[in-house]
Amino acid sequence: MVQRPTLDEYFMEIARVVAKRSTCLRNQVGAVIVLDKRILSTGYNGAPRNLQHCLDIGCIRQQQNIASGTRHELCRAVHAEQNAIIQSALHGVSIENATLYCTHQPCILCAKMIINSNIKKVVFSNNYPDDEAIRFFDTAGVEIVSLTAPAD
Repeated sequence: MVQRPTLDEYFMEIARVVAKRSTCLRNQVGAVIVLDKRILSTGYNGAPRNLQHCLDIGCIRQQQNIASGTRHELCRAVHAEQNAIIQSALHGVSIENATLYCTHQPCILCAKMIINSNIKKVVFSNNYPDDEAIRFFDTAGVEIVSLTAPAD
């Protein structure tokens, strides 16, 4: 008998497919914003529009041996969560009370954007070394769900 995925598993799998478009050399991250079982927006991490991608010119964070979870300002990429929020804004789609599915735990910068976007739930599968983001979510009342990433 075929095992039907839960809604969280279903939308997380879609986020994993979105991540395949990433141009980041370190982490391929995908995000999907959902409300009432409908996808509102997607995003993946990569350089801003009309700028060269790290795939093409290299990663400054790798070149300077910058640890994951630190010095976010030195990254060329717009994060997947940020791109999903930006895309919804560009197209006039409200994401209030939505759920954000992301292949990786959001960083503190994305957590602040998610909180101010009034997203009510975040589901992620890969941990990220940024405990402060989780504390922000807890304080702001954003529900957090950690799904175990599937084994390859």
